[in-house]
Amino acid sequence: MKQSSPILDQATYLAARSAAMMLGFFPVNANLRTARGFGSLLWAFDKKHRLRGLENLRASFPDFPQKELERIGQRSIQHFCELALDVIFSTRIIHVETWHKHVHLHNFQAAMQIILRGQGAIMVTGHYGNWEILGYTMATLGFPSYSVARPIDNPHIDAWVLGVREKRGQIILSKRGVTATAQDILKNNGVLCFIADQDAGPKGMFVPFFGRLASTYKSIGLLAMQHQVPVIIGYARRRGDLFDFDIGVTDIIYPADWRTHDEPLRYITERYTRGIETFVREDPTQYLWIHRRWKNRPRHEQVPINI
Repeated sequence: MKQSSPILDQATYLAARSAAMMLGFFPVNANLRTARGFGSLLWAFDKKHRLRGLENLRASFPDFPQKELERIGQRSIQHFCELALDVIFSTRIIHVETWHKHVHLHNFQAAMQIILRGQGAIMVTGHYGNWEILGYTMATLGFPSYSVARPIDNPHIDAWVLGVREKRGQIILSKRGVTATAQDILKNNGVLCFIADQDAGPKGMFVPFFGRLASTYKSIGLLAMQHQVPVIIGYARRRGDLFDFDIGVTDIIYPADWRTHDEPLRYITERYTRGIETFVREDPTQYLWIHRRWKNRPRHEQVPINI
Protein backbone atom coordinates (compact mmCIF):
# COMPACT_ATOMS: atom_id res chain seq x y z
CA MET A 1 0.00 0.00 0.00
CA LYS A 2 1.21 3.52 -0.77
CA GLN A 3 2.21 5.73 2.15
CA SER A 4 -0.59 8.26 2.58
CA SER A 5 -1.07 11.55 4.36
CA PRO A 6 -3.89 11.55 6.97
CA ILE A 7 -4.70 15.18 6.17
CA LEU A 8 -4.80 14.53 2.42
CA ASP A 9 -6.90 11.40 2.95
CA GLN A 10 -9.42 13.33 5.05
CA ALA A 11 -9.59 16.19 2.53
CA THR A 12 -10.06 13.77 -0.38
CA TYR A 13 -12.82 11.96 1.49
CA LEU A 14 -14.67 15.19 2.32
CA ALA A 15 -14.40 16.31 -1.30
CA ALA A 16 -15.77 12.95 -2.51
CA ARG A 17 -18.67 13.04 -0.06
CA SER A 18 -19.48 16.63 -1.04
CA ALA A 19 -19.45 15.71 -4.72
CA ALA A 20 -21.70 12.72 -4.03
CA MET A 21 -24.14 14.95 -2.14
CA MET A 22 -24.28 17.43 -5.03
CA LEU A 23 -24.83 14.65 -7.55
CA GLY A 24 -27.77 13.47 -5.47
CA PHE A 25 -29.74 16.55 -6.55
CA PHE A 26 -29.78 15.30 -10.16
CA PRO A 27 -31.33 12.19 -11.77
CA VAL A 28 -28.96 9.26 -12.11
CA ASN A 29 -29.05 9.16 -15.91
CA ALA A 30 -28.16 12.86 -16.11
CA ASN A 31 -25.18 12.17 -13.85
CA LEU A 32 -24.16 9.27 -16.08
CA ARG A 33 -23.97 11.71 -19.01
CA THR A 34 -21.64 13.87 -16.92
CA ALA A 35 -19.54 10.80 -16.06
CA ARG A 36 -19.18 9.96 -19.75
CA GLY A 37 -18.02 13.51 -20.45
CA PHE A 38 -15.44 13.22 -17.69
CA GLY A 39 -14.33 9.89 -19.15
CA SER A 40 -13.80 11.52 -22.53
CA LEU A 41 -11.58 14.13 -20.90
CA LEU A 42 -9.55 11.43 -19.14
CA TRP A 43 -9.09 9.60 -22.42
CA ALA A 44 -7.91 12.78 -24.12
CA PHE A 45 -5.50 14.01 -21.43
CA ASP A 46 -4.34 10.91 -19.51
CA LYS A 47 -1.73 9.82 -22.02
CA LYS A 48 -0.25 7.05 -19.84
CA HIS A 49 -3.49 5.11 -19.47
CA ARG A 50 -4.66 5.87 -23.02
CA LEU A 51 -1.51 4.33 -24.47
CA ARG A 52 -1.75 1.33 -22.13
CA GLY A 53 -5.37 0.74 -23.11
CA LEU A 54 -4.59 0.98 -26.82
CA GLU A 55 -1.62 -1.37 -26.43
CA ASN A 56 -3.83 -3.99 -24.76
CA LEU A 57 -6.58 -3.53 -27.34
CA ARG A 58 -4.18 -3.74 -30.28
CA ALA A 59 -2.76 -7.03 -28.99
CA SER A 60 -6.24 -8.44 -28.25
CA PHE A 61 -7.89 -7.39 -31.52
CA PRO A 62 -5.06 -7.28 -34.08
CA ASP A 63 -7.51 -7.14 -37.00
CA PHE A 64 -9.40 -4.08 -35.75
CA PRO A 65 -8.63 -0.71 -37.40
CA GLN A 66 -7.05 1.98 -35.23
CA LYS A 67 -10.19 4.10 -35.23
CA GLU A 68 -12.25 1.24 -33.79
CA LEU A 69 -9.64 0.55 -31.11
CA GLU A 70 -9.76 4.20 -30.08
CA ARG A 71 -13.56 4.12 -29.93
CA ILE A 72 -13.51 1.03 -27.71
CA GLY A 73 -10.79 2.50 -25.49
CA GLN A 74 -12.59 5.79 -24.95
CA ARG A 75 -15.92 4.09 -24.21
CA SER A 76 -14.12 1.77 -21.77
CA ILE A 77 -12.93 4.77 -19.73
CA GLN A 78 -16.43 6.24 -19.85
CA HIS A 79 -17.85 2.99 -18.47
CA PHE A 80 -15.32 3.09 -15.64
CA CYS A 81 -16.40 6.63 -14.71
CA GLU A 82 -20.06 5.56 -14.89
CA LEU A 83 -19.27 2.75 -12.46
CA ALA A 84 -18.37 5.27 -9.75
CA LEU A 85 -21.79 6.92 -10.18
CA ASP A 86 -23.51 3.54 -10.07
CA VAL A 87 -21.96 2.78 -6.67
CA ILE A 88 -23.26 6.05 -5.24
CA PHE A 89 -26.79 5.58 -6.56
CA SER A 90 -27.23 1.83 -6.14
CA THR A 91 -28.44 2.10 -2.52
CA ARG A 92 -31.09 4.60 -3.58
CA ILE A 93 -32.32 2.74 -6.64
CA ILE A 94 -31.89 -1.00 -6.07
CA HIS A 95 -34.49 -2.31 -3.59
CA VAL A 96 -36.53 -5.48 -3.31
CA GLU A 97 -39.48 -3.68 -4.93
CA THR A 98 -37.52 -1.93 -7.70
CA TRP A 99 -34.55 -4.11 -8.72
CA HIS A 100 -36.41 -5.71 -11.66
CA LYS A 101 -36.79 -2.28 -13.31
CA HIS A 102 -33.03 -1.90 -13.59
CA VAL A 103 -31.61 -5.44 -13.59
CA HIS A 104 -32.51 -8.20 -16.06
CA LEU A 105 -31.43 -11.80 -15.49
CA HIS A 106 -30.20 -13.90 -18.44
CA ASN A 107 -29.36 -17.60 -18.46
CA PHE A 108 -29.42 -17.51 -14.67
CA GLN A 109 -31.67 -20.47 -13.86
CA ALA A 110 -28.94 -23.06 -13.31
CA ALA A 111 -26.88 -20.65 -11.19
CA MET A 112 -29.94 -19.82 -9.10
CA GLN A 113 -30.59 -23.52 -8.49
CA ILE A 114 -27.01 -23.95 -7.26
CA ILE A 115 -27.35 -21.02 -4.86
CA LEU A 116 -30.76 -22.15 -3.60
CA ARG A 117 -29.41 -25.64 -3.01
CA GLY A 118 -27.15 -24.15 -0.36
CA GLN A 119 -24.18 -26.44 -0.97
CA GLY A 120 -21.64 -23.74 -1.70
CA ALA A 121 -20.34 -22.13 -4.88
CA ILE A 122 -17.68 -19.82 -6.27
CA MET A 123 -18.76 -16.98 -8.55
CA VAL A 124 -16.23 -15.20 -10.76
CA THR A 125 -16.41 -12.16 -12.98
CA GLY A 126 -13.99 -9.65 -14.47
CA HIS A 127 -13.36 -5.91 -14.60
CA TYR A 128 -16.31 -5.62 -16.93
CA GLY A 129 -19.56 -3.66 -17.03
CA ASN A 130 -20.58 -3.03 -13.43
CA TRP A 131 -19.04 -5.76 -11.32
CA GLU A 132 -20.31 -3.99 -8.19
CA ILE A 133 -23.99 -4.35 -9.14
CA LEU A 134 -23.61 -8.13 -9.44
CA GLY A 135 -23.06 -8.83 -5.74
CA TYR A 136 -25.30 -5.96 -4.67
CA THR A 137 -28.28 -7.33 -6.60
CA MET A 138 -27.74 -10.86 -5.30
CA ALA A 139 -27.77 -9.54 -1.74
CA THR A 140 -30.90 -7.51 -2.45
CA LEU A 141 -32.63 -10.69 -3.63
CA GLY A 142 -31.79 -12.33 -0.31
CA PHE A 143 -28.76 -14.35 -1.38
CA PRO A 144 -25.89 -13.17 0.86
CA SER A 145 -22.50 -13.59 -0.72
CA TYR A 146 -18.91 -12.95 0.27
CA SER A 147 -16.90 -10.88 -2.20
CA VAL A 148 -13.11 -10.61 -2.16
CA ALA A 149 -11.90 -7.07 -2.83
CA ARG A 150 -8.74 -5.04 -2.42
CA PRO A 151 -9.16 -2.27 0.18
CA ILE A 152 -9.06 1.30 -1.13
CA ASP A 153 -5.86 3.07 -0.03
CA ASN A 154 -7.78 5.98 1.50
CA PRO A 155 -9.25 4.47 4.72
CA HIS A 156 -12.12 6.99 4.91
CA ILE A 157 -13.26 6.34 1.35
CA ASP A 158 -12.75 2.62 1.90
CA ALA A 159 -15.11 2.66 4.90
CA TRP A 160 -17.67 4.71 2.97
CA VAL A 161 -17.66 2.43 -0.07
CA LEU A 162 -17.69 -0.63 2.19
CA GLY A 163 -20.91 0.64 3.80
CA VAL A 164 -22.51 0.97 0.36
CA ARG A 165 -21.37 -2.47 -0.74
CA GLU A 166 -22.64 -4.17 2.42
CA LYS A 167 -25.93 -2.27 2.77
CA ARG A 168 -28.07 -5.13 1.39
CA GLY A 169 -26.22 -8.00 3.07
CA GLN A 170 -23.18 -8.58 0.85
CA ILE A 171 -20.03 -9.17 2.93
CA ILE A 172 -16.75 -7.77 1.63
CA LEU A 173 -13.56 -9.65 2.47
CA SER A 174 -10.19 -7.95 2.29
CA LYS A 175 -8.00 -9.49 -0.38
CA ARG A 176 -5.12 -9.46 2.07
CA GLY A 177 -5.07 -12.68 4.10
CA VAL A 178 -8.42 -13.94 2.82
CA THR A 179 -7.50 -17.62 2.44
CA ALA A 180 -8.51 -18.84 5.91
CA THR A 181 -11.82 -16.95 5.79
CA ALA A 182 -12.56 -18.30 2.31
CA GLN A 183 -12.06 -21.83 3.60
CA ASP A 184 -14.58 -21.25 6.38
CA ILE A 185 -17.16 -19.79 3.98
CA LEU A 186 -17.03 -22.76 1.63
CA LYS A 187 -17.01 -25.24 4.53
CA ASN A 188 -20.29 -23.65 5.60
CA ASN A 189 -21.72 -23.86 2.06
CA GLY A 190 -21.50 -20.13 1.38
CA VAL A 191 -21.11 -18.32 -1.95
CA LEU A 192 -17.66 -16.80 -2.49
CA CYS A 193 -17.18 -14.18 -5.23
CA PHE A 194 -13.99 -13.10 -7.01
CA ILE A 195 -12.96 -10.62 -9.65
CA ALA A 196 -10.82 -13.19 -11.39
CA ASP A 197 -8.95 -11.32 -14.13
CA GLN A 198 -6.18 -9.68 -12.12
CA ASP A 199 -2.49 -10.30 -12.76
CA ALA A 200 -1.30 -12.92 -10.25
CA GLY A 201 2.40 -12.11 -10.39
CA PRO A 202 5.30 -14.27 -11.56
CA LYS A 203 4.10 -17.29 -9.54
CA GLY A 204 0.61 -17.33 -11.04
CA MET A 205 -0.63 -19.88 -13.54
CA PHE A 206 -0.22 -18.61 -17.09
CA VAL A 207 -3.30 -19.36 -19.20
CA PRO A 208 -4.54 -17.94 -22.54
CA PHE A 209 -6.52 -14.71 -22.46
CA PHE A 210 -7.17 -12.97 -25.79
CA GLY A 211 -4.39 -14.94 -27.45
CA ARG A 212 -1.72 -14.12 -24.87
CA LEU A 213 -0.68 -15.92 -21.72
CA ALA A 214 -1.87 -14.09 -18.61
CA SER A 215 -0.78 -14.77 -15.02
CA THR A 216 -3.88 -16.01 -13.18
CA TYR A 217 -4.54 -16.87 -9.53
CA LYS A 218 -4.54 -20.56 -8.66
CA SER A 219 -6.60 -20.05 -5.49
CA ILE A 220 -9.99 -20.18 -7.22
CA GLY A 221 -9.36 -23.58 -8.76
CA LEU A 222 -7.74 -24.90 -5.60
CA LEU A 223 -10.71 -23.85 -3.46
CA ALA A 224 -13.18 -25.36 -5.94
CA MET A 225 -11.29 -28.67 -5.96
CA GLN A 226 -10.85 -28.82 -2.19
CA HIS A 227 -14.52 -28.12 -1.42
CA GLN A 228 -16.00 -29.72 -4.55
CA VAL A 229 -18.13 -26.70 -5.42
CA PRO A 230 -19.10 -25.40 -8.87
CA VAL A 231 -17.54 -22.28 -10.38
CA ILE A 232 -20.08 -19.87 -11.91
CA ILE A 233 -18.76 -17.38 -14.49
CA GLY A 234 -21.02 -14.33 -14.77
CA TYR A 235 -21.21 -10.66 -15.65
CA ALA A 236 -23.22 -7.47 -15.16
CA ARG A 237 -23.39 -5.59 -18.48
CA ARG A 238 -24.78 -2.08 -18.89
CA ARG A 239 -27.68 -1.69 -21.31
CA GLY A 240 -27.19 1.44 -23.39
CA ASP A 241 -26.26 4.59 -21.50
CA LEU A 242 -28.67 4.18 -18.58
CA PHE A 243 -28.70 2.76 -15.06
CA ASP A 244 -29.90 -0.51 -16.53
CA PHE A 245 -28.07 -3.86 -16.54
CA ASP A 246 -28.12 -7.41 -17.81
CA ILE A 247 -26.84 -9.95 -15.30
CA GLY A 248 -25.98 -13.23 -16.96
CA VAL A 249 -23.99 -16.45 -16.70
CA THR A 250 -21.55 -17.49 -19.42
CA ASP A 251 -20.52 -20.89 -18.05
CA ILE A 252 -20.70 -23.13 -14.99
CA ILE A 253 -17.86 -25.54 -14.19
CA TYR A 254 -19.12 -28.48 -12.14
CA PRO A 255 -16.87 -30.82 -10.11
CA ALA A 256 -17.72 -33.65 -12.50
CA ASP A 257 -16.18 -31.60 -15.34
CA TRP A 258 -12.67 -31.57 -13.89
CA ARG A 259 -12.50 -34.98 -12.20
CA THR A 260 -11.52 -36.73 -15.43
CA HIS A 261 -8.69 -34.31 -16.28
CA ASP A 262 -5.03 -35.02 -15.62
CA GLU A 263 -4.50 -31.35 -14.69
CA PRO A 264 -7.77 -30.28 -13.05
CA LEU A 265 -6.36 -27.03 -11.69
CA ARG A 266 -5.22 -25.89 -15.11
CA TYR A 267 -8.53 -27.03 -16.63
CA ILE A 268 -10.58 -24.92 -14.17
CA THR A 269 -8.32 -21.88 -14.52
CA GLU A 270 -8.29 -21.99 -18.32
CA ARG A 271 -12.03 -22.54 -18.54
CA TYR A 272 -13.14 -19.71 -16.27
CA THR A 273 -10.65 -17.38 -17.97
CA ARG A 274 -12.14 -18.40 -21.32
CA GLY A 275 -15.60 -17.67 -19.90
CA ILE A 276 -14.52 -14.14 -18.98
CA GLU A 277 -13.09 -13.63 -22.47
CA THR A 278 -16.38 -14.81 -23.97
CA PHE A 279 -18.48 -12.11 -22.36
CA VAL A 280 -15.83 -9.42 -22.93
CA ARG A 281 -15.89 -10.18 -26.66
CA GLU A 282 -19.66 -9.65 -26.71
CA ASP A 283 -19.06 -5.98 -25.87
CA PRO A 284 -15.38 -5.06 -25.45
CA THR A 285 -16.22 -1.42 -24.69
CA GLN A 286 -17.26 -2.47 -21.18
CA TYR A 287 -13.92 -4.05 -20.24
CA LEU A 288 -11.31 -2.09 -18.26
CA TRP A 289 -8.53 -2.22 -20.84
CA ILE A 290 -6.24 0.10 -18.88
CA HIS A 291 -5.60 -2.41 -16.10
CA ARG A 292 -2.35 -4.38 -16.32
CA ARG A 293 -3.74 -7.83 -17.04
CA TRP A 294 -0.60 -9.01 -18.88
CA LYS A 295 1.95 -7.33 -16.59
CA ASN A 296 3.97 -10.47 -15.74
CA ARG A 297 5.28 -12.76 -18.44
CA PRO A 298 6.13 -16.48 -18.34
CA ARG A 299 9.82 -17.35 -18.22
CA HIS A 300 10.04 -18.49 -21.83
CA GLU A 301 8.92 -14.99 -22.98
CA GLN A 302 11.39 -13.08 -20.83
CA VAL A 303 14.46 -11.68 -22.57
CA PRO A 304 17.64 -13.13 -21.03
CA ILE A 305 20.12 -10.59 -19.65
CA ASN A 306 23.68 -11.04 -20.91
CA ILE A 307 26.27 -10.28 -18.26
